[in-house]
Amino acid sequence: MFSNLEQKNSKNYPNSKHFLTFAAVMAFELTSDYVDILRLAIEERKDQFLTEQMQEHYAVDIAEIFNQLGFDEAKYLYDLLPEEVTADVLLEVTEELREELLSSLSTKEIAEQLDNMDSDDAADVINELPEEIQDEVLSHIEDIDQAGDIADLLSYEEGTAGSLMAKELVSVYAHETVNACIEEIRRQTDTVETMYTVYVLDDKERLIGLLSLKKLIVAHPLTRIEEIYDSEIMSVKVTETTDEISDIMRKYDLVVLPVVDSLGRLVGRITIDDVVDVIREEAEKDIQRMSGISDDVDSTDKIWRLSRARIPWLLVGMCGGIIGSRIIGNYETQIKIHPEMAFFIPLIGAMGGNVGVQSSAIIVQGLANNSVSGERLAPKLLKELGVGLINGLICSSLIFGYNMLISDSFHLAAVVSIALITVIMFASFLGTFVPLTLHRFKINPALATGPFVTTLNDILGITIYFLIGRILYSAV
Repeated sequence: MFSNLEQKNSKNYPNSKHFLTFAAVMAFELTSDYVDILRLAIEERKDQFLTEQMQEHYAVDIAEIFNQLGFDEAKYLYDLLPEEVTADVLLEVTEELREELLSSLSTKEIAEQLDNMDSDDAADVINELPEEIQDEVLSHIEDIDQAGDIADLLSYEEGTAGSLMAKELVSVYAHETVNACIEEIRRQTDTVETMYTVYVLDDKERLIGLLSLKKLIVAHPLTRIEEIYDSEIMSVKVTETTDEISDIMRKYDLVVLPVVDSLGRLVGRITIDDVVDVIREEAEKDIQRMSGISDDVDSTDKIWRLSRARIPWLLVGMCGGIIGSRIIGNYETQIKIHPEMAFFIPLIGAMGGNVGVQSSAIIVQGLANNSVSGERLAPKLLKELGVGLINGLICSSLIFGYNMLISDSFHLAAVVSIALITVIMFASFLGTFVPLTLHRFKINPALATGPFVTTLNDILGITIYFLIGRILYSAV
């Protein structure tokens, strides 16, 4: 049975002989058939086949496979991988699976995994471990320098440059010659996977500039570094927030950013891959907040945690619905006299909610990429009111024409149209005002684009609708 699956797999997945050519033109795509093949191979303990298959994939692709398997299956595959690969896979799997894999390893085995990681990644993994075993894991790391670097990173507050940076970098002293510098670079690059630049330090370990590899190569071997380095350098303090760092790297198109302490001494570097992770995580959190999810959750989290993250804003929405029902109840007599008004309650509420979310989403996006400032509210509010007026005129004209076609009631058509344009303008105003106000008070403005604005607009929309109906019908 397995041999048939093996033949099937050979048609869909290239052997290692052709893999590099295949990978150059096509990224790995995980299919359910391939997962089933691996499951069967695990069940039948086809270790050689599984090992060969895993050799054909990058660590991130193997992690994608792991995420589709059960824990026992993933653990079986994990044990077949070489140490240098398991460390990379461990970083790429979901948090839930990583927690299970780490709990299945001894503290010494975890330490062996950390030895194959950059210091910043190792610190992130240790942070996920129970506090009672963190020190024990650190004590098992054979490389004392690596253990010290990880311990240093753990001391920095979460969300700062210190917690994001890696200790691995290449640095030289300004008084050294080019020849001595090259020898020092050769020695340091054993611990640095990717060398973006060479940092130049003074005798007090303070960062004073950068040295390009081009200048290093073409310079005379006896030339001193202080004669050829570039003194123009951008750096950040260890206390800088990750949001500020991502803004700097995005604005200036940087791939690496040095980190210094309060005395200007070089203590680490932040690379673009870490910043991309931060930007992605922040974007995911904002999307969740915009959807009314209060905690940072994932689809793989447990049912209770997912429910707990969603319930607060659901309760807010429910309270808003109760308030709306009470408002409608106050106009019960008016509805009895003009029951046709009840038909357009959903329309008024939906339009107000949609316009509010649109306005707030644009403002939140602008605040996130710094194209919109939290200062000077008036121009932004006036602009959004103008947009609301144009959209309101279009929508109200269409609904007026619709009402005149299907009914003979001019008053109903007028009430709905006037209420609609008023609600759209109010919703545009609130959708702009609320996120800008939250931003000014240092509250995440993404909260404004979710149930908060929608619920508020529902309540105001219904109130405006019935007030306008009472005024116009009473004028008849």
